[in-house]
Amino acid sequence: MSVNETVLEALKNSKEPLKAGDIAEATGLDKKDVDKAIKALKKDEKIISPKRCFYSVNE
Repeated sequence: MSVNETVLEALKNSKEPLKAGDIAEATGLDKKDVDKAIKALKKDEKIISPKRCFYSVNE
């Protein structure tokens, strides 16, 4: 599973928006990798940021 898929899966499994640090902690990935994945997923419009520094899946 790629880093992007792992981040997306973590957000899908969460009931509330998560910060990058929370995603890194939950998945065991490095925060820099999570930040890159978030940037790519936002560009692809797969995730949204409901409030600053928090992310959730784009329904």
